[in-house]
Amino acid sequence: MADDLDILRNDTLAALAGAQDRVQWDAIRVGTLGKSGALTALLKQLGKLEPQERKERGQALNGLRDELTAAIEARGRDIEEEALQARLRSERVDVTMPAPAVVTGTIHPISRTIEEMTAIFGAMGFSVAEGPDIESQWHNFSALNTPEHHPARTEHDTFYLPPKNEGGEPRVLRTQTSGVQIRTMLGSQPPVRIIAPGRTYRADHDATHSPMFHQCEGLVVDRNITLGHLKGCLIEFLRVYFDKPNLPVRFRASYFPFTEPSMEVDIGWSKATGEIGAGSDWLEVLGSGMIHPRVLANCGLDPAEWQGFAFGMGIERLAMLKNGIPDLRSFYESDLRWLRHYGFSAFSPATLTEGV
Repeated sequence: MADDLDILRNDTLAALAGAQDRVQWDAIRVGTLGKSGALTALLKQLGKLEPQERKERGQALNGLRDELTAAIEARGRDIEEEALQARLRSERVDVTMPAPAVVTGTIHPISRTIEEMTAIFGAMGFSVAEGPDIESQWHNFSALNTPEHHPARTEHDTFYLPPKNEGGEPRVLRTQTSGVQIRTMLGSQPPVRIIAPGRTYRADHDATHSPMFHQCEGLVVDRNITLGHLKGCLIEFLRVYFDKPNLPVRFRASYFPFTEPSMEVDIGWSKATGEIGAGSDWLEVLGSGMIHPRVLANCGLDPAEWQGFAFGMGIERLAMLKNGIPDLRSFYESDLRWLRHYGFSAFSPATLTEGV
């Protein structure tokens, strides 16, 4: 073999032996066997030689090419194996070491608030009722004594959907869970004592309003139900929920189409510090009232025989007040830092073992 081929052979094998990774290996492969490689350049010069010399030179070059090809492929496999072993060593796990700290999930404040409300009202004998998010206008408005000219029925406040059947009345994304109360009175006989927590929808969005939010409404229907039952139920709920046995609670006259009389419910708080139960200020937290006789009649109940009360509150609002959350929109931004800060452990469920 000619001296230049011996030099090429020795230089290539020496370079392969010193290659430490795939990048160096690939540079040697391309520099030797590539289109512009050293061996390829020698093969291209064969056409300039005499026939006999070309034959001898070609055999030598082909033999060298086979030898170097095999050496390059072998070194490539060795480098891959060395890289694999290095990776396995770096990723080896010592199973005798203590487990690292694990970031566990938390219960969302909305879910936790619903659990707390369910536990408190459950201790009072309430059960949980559910209904569809897409309601008929009758269940969402008409059965609740809400006239067609009421502002709540405008597209400015309510999301309307196409009718279920051609020529039918447009449906709505429920603006309140009151439709569950209507369905409960239509589907069961009194006495009734339910709460209806769930998603509701209104065309509003800012720091204190969201197009989708959660409400919890309550309904009690029985004989001889009075305003005193309503006040006692809500005062007890608020004092237990905020863990303030002496929490000041007041009832103010108001207006809702579906209750008569209607009342807003306020709790004592400090406007300066935001502390619940302190100071001389008042903060509205929910609405309530005695069920309007027309609503009872719409559900097939005789108002002369049956009476009841209803109430409704925003779940996010109560969660914000109790946990010091400043912005409603943060409930839905899926910020893990926020969730870890305001979330609750799954191992501390909201339960009331002794009632209220």
